[in-house]
Amino acid sequence: MEHKQRQIEATLRLAPVVPVVVIDDVKAAVPMARALVAGGIPAIEVTLRTAAALEAIRAIAAEVEGAIVGVGTVLSAKDLHAAEQAGARFAVSPGVSPHLLAAADDSNLPLLPGAATASEVMALLERGYRFQKFFPAVPAGGAKLLSAWASPLPQVHFCPTGGISLISAPEFLMLPNVLCVGGSWLTPADKLKNADWEGIEQLAREASALCG
Repeated sequence: MEHKQRQIEATLRLAPVVPVVVIDDVKAAVPMARALVAGGIPAIEVTLRTAAALEAIRAIAAEVEGAIVGVGTVLSAKDLHAAEQAGARFAVSPGVSPHLLAAADDSNLPLLPGAATASEVMALLERGYRFQKFFPAVPAGGAKLLSAWASPLPQVHFCPTGGISLISAPEFLMLPNVLCVGGSWLTPADKLKNADWEGIEQLAREASALCG
């Protein structure tokens, strides 16, 4: 567990933002990832929300130098295993279940589990998860809730995701218990559809320049 926690920490510290990507067309995966890496965003979370996701992960892992590709929306042991086989380097879940945590214990793939309440954070901490996803960040209480957790739960650091934008990200990044944020604004559907890789690279540059 500790080795996987160190891997997750290293990934979360690569840049201020981890892009949360929903990809419909596998052909967009490699140029999109290259644009993100060129803009200073190497860790990329490809969500399992489309049929193209696993093939996109496989392509990015094989072809994009400098990319650390991960899998998002992991809900089951099957998801975790499939992502590992595809070449994912980390996994992210919106929440947790006993079966998923058991599968993560047996997997070499580091998991960033989701939590939305102090009780969930504590339960994950008991299992050794010092790095967690705070989701859905804005609806669940935003930066104010994370700030309130910093004192009683200083051991835990977060990647808040859900409803965060380029404008609101610094409010989260300034908190002592936040390593980075997750955001979907770096790879908007229209830019993916129109193959606007320069536009995505520019969005990545803006995100990589963020600070708290």
